[in-house]
Amino acid sequence: MTRYYARIYVTLRPSVLDPAGAAVQSGLQHLGYDSVEQIRIGKYIELSLQAETEAIAREQLDQMCDQLLANPVIENYRFELEAAAGVAA
Repeated sequence: MTRYYARIYVTLRPSVLDPAGAAVQSGLQHLGYDSVEQIRIGKYIELSLQAETEAIAREQLDQMCDQLLANPVIENYRFELEAAAGVAA
């Protein structure tokens, strides 16, 4: 088995209102940062997992995101996956 490290990015779909992003944008404007046009707030998740192949690791990550880490109705996700350098578990 190989150990993999994943970085998962979860964001609201573009059609979904982002009140947290609007609040941060308003705060930045109050601080004088008027050039900021739009802010979208999301989640960043790091995890490690063990799998026989990269394809299996990717499949497991897709399932994790669809079932728990993201809400597929209102959120999009993407991930980066890399094998741990020279480490087999």
